[in-house]
Amino acid sequence: MLGILLYEDNDGLRESLVNLLALSRDFLLLGHFARATGVVKQVEELKPDVILMDIDMPGVNGIEAVKRVRTVDKRVQIIMLTIFDDNRHVLDAICAGASGYLLKKHLSDHLPNAIRQVMHGESPMSPGIARMIIQSMQEQAAKPATRAAADYGLTNREKEILAQLSKGKALKMIAGDLSISLDTVRTHIKNIYEKLQVHSQAEAVSKALNDGLV
Repeated sequence: MLGILLYEDNDGLRESLVNLLALSRDFLLLGHFARATGVVKQVEELKPDVILMDIDMPGVNGIEAVKRVRTVDKRVQIIMLTIFDDNRHVLDAICAGASGYLLKKHLSDHLPNAIRQVMHGESPMSPGIARMIIQSMQEQAAKPATRAAADYGLTNREKEILAQLSKGKALKMIAGDLSISLDTVRTHIKNIYEKLQVHSQAEAVSKALNDGLV
């Protein structure tokens, strides 16, 4: 059973998400809060597997909260919940250490599966968000390089998988293209995360593109 922490300042939506999570036997809601001011203490005490974080909260906003979480917990998966779908909010959240990014209008259809995906090393994102962020990263990578590709000790297979991820391909598609199992792909991605010192697929792709790995 996965332990979940929820941060959402809209009382009605927060209650709806509490009820949605209660429908699954896979999830245990450890706590739900309207503010993120106590996020560090709450994460240290409750030790969640997944955090659902509203990006736009008064006081400590979601992006700042993610930064604080990452100072004490590099393992926990963080899915941002937002009404925004612009590049700046997406990139800021990913750079802060978020693992996925869902628009609130899609939560009822996508949230339970997104939680399961993020625990398998994927970066769940609402329709359109993934393509937007990949394009943004590719535009950044297309700028004149200022340094040679960094050496992170990646194997040739790991570089192949990074290249596939940078094209926005799903894990099942990568497994089919490379004629390997889905579990093998996930194992390679876990090793990639460790070598690049990142926490999500989006962070891995960003670092790969910026550092000339693909």
